[in-house]
Amino acid sequence: MQADALTAVAGRVGATRMAVALAWLLQRSSNVLLIPGTSSVAHLRENIVDAGVLLSERDVTELDGIVG
Repeated sequence: MQADALTAVAGRVGATRMAVALAWLLQRSSNVLLIPGTSSVAHLRENIVDAGVLLSERDVTELDGIVG
């Protein structure tokens, strides 16, 4: 279920599942602070780009169903 929802939203927005997961958590609450781990400068750059993914209300609602 979780992978299916992430995959579906990622396909719609043209992003990776990890990008969608990060964007969802950032959009879910204004008091959430994400500190994604990184093992390289390239990975850090990916995280920065991922944080720019914007999800629609439909996408957020679908992903919110994961945590029910």
